[in-house]
Amino acid sequence: MKKARPDAQPNKSILFFTYLIAGVFACMIGYFGYFLQFRGENVINNSYNARLDRFADRIVRGELLSNDGRVLARTDTGEDGTERRVYPYGSLFAHGIGYSDHGKTGLESLANFYLLTSHINLAERTFNELSNVKNIGDNVITTLDVDLQQAASDALGERRGAVVVMEPDTGKVLAVVSKPGFDPNTLDSDWDALISGDNTNAQLLNRAFQGLYPPGSTFKIIIMLEYIRENPDTWRDFTFDCDGLYEQGEYTISCYHGNAHGHQNLEQAFANSCNGAFAALGLQMSPGGVHDLAEQLLFNGELPLSLAYSKSSFTMNEGADTWEILQTSIGQGNTQMTPVHNAMLTAAIANGGVLMKPYLVERVENAAGEEIKRFLPEAYGNLLTAAEADTLAELMRRVVTEGTGSAVRTDAYEVAGKTGSAEFEYGRETHAWFTGFAPAEDPQIVVTVVVEEAGSGGQVAAPVARSIFDTYFAR
Repeated sequence: MKKARPDAQPNKSILFFTYLIAGVFACMIGYFGYFLQFRGENVINNSYNARLDRFADRIVRGELLSNDGRVLARTDTGEDGTERRVYPYGSLFAHGIGYSDHGKTGLESLANFYLLTSHINLAERTFNELSNVKNIGDNVITTLDVDLQQAASDALGERRGAVVVMEPDTGKVLAVVSKPGFDPNTLDSDWDALISGDNTNAQLLNRAFQGLYPPGSTFKIIIMLEYIRENPDTWRDFTFDCDGLYEQGEYTISCYHGNAHGHQNLEQAFANSCNGAFAALGLQMSPGGVHDLAEQLLFNGELPLSLAYSKSSFTMNEGADTWEILQTSIGQGNTQMTPVHNAMLTAAIANGGVLMKPYLVERVENAAGEEIKRFLPEAYGNLLTAAEADTLAELMRRVVTEGTGSAVRTDAYEVAGKTGSAEFEYGRETHAWFTGFAPAEDPQIVVTVVVEEAGSGGQVAAPVARSIFDTYFAR
């Protein structure tokens, strides 16, 4: 008599569910590892995570240091154990470093996790915890340069405006100046006045990252790029006769102070920042094409920045009327731009078309000076081709050698740049812009300046940039 073969189906089902459970478990382990490695720090450092504030109960907040080790922020502890955050440079680094009272801003917020984490040796850390003594938090070394920050602040003086200084080939932000500013050491006593509805100075606003301005003639860099793309073989054939005014139907565009530039080719028109030539140029191009290029250059979108910023905006599109085209082509109309965005586009041109992600934290060290973590340069991507970048760099060089950027002309180094004078309200003086890099042949530093209601970019903003360039190359 034959024995009945066991049914194999239940065994297959059990095996299937075993593999399924094992697979789910493996996925959970994998995600847990991924979370700890890549996401955990961001979640812990989230401003909505109340747990991070509890770290301060057992850790003394670490120091923020400049790129050469000078203390920008530290915590002093009194005899009674009271802790006070101290900013040795007062208002000089107020917007980049930020503050840690009344919430956290700037690097005080960005580096909060590292400052409230301690990597002193295990024995000392264990002894302190058993003795109910706070451990010393890690120190954060920033990319900020004290000398360049001071030079930018001094050159801007008491005028409203902003300065951004960065390295084009790494993305390191070397200086962030915004005026008017505030002293984070006296923030508590000044707070009510700073946030008062009667206060029109907006000292807490980081104009370098959050200030939105019409870009004026610095936007001609983008118009020029679009025209070159639409006319790759003939763009150098463009000529224009400027008598100081350009009339198109019922509309009139004036060059700055009605300056007549005479007969000029496109390179000369760019160097002279001729509004009439670029208004005429705009009418020859596709408004939709300019819109698409603006968005490729990060208008209306997210910027790869870690500090709080405002989005630059560009609204002209296909079907725009004549007046909108004329205004937009000279950097006016509804176009709005932050100084840091302008610096990033300038940096991409200086770096052969590749935008490096701007960053402000270089490394983290424990209290003994041992490196815990280092942040490396990271490319965002190509905003334009290397050939386009070379062409624009050469055009920007001519702005300095023979055009409106003569204030940064020197035998010590060669600058490539673009000036701008941006109207924002009828009857009020224009905002003054300059953005550029040096040396023109081997870019090492980008400087972008905006001075509110100051007039000519070439006469006001360019000398501010010159002071920063001089400081950098004198070392």
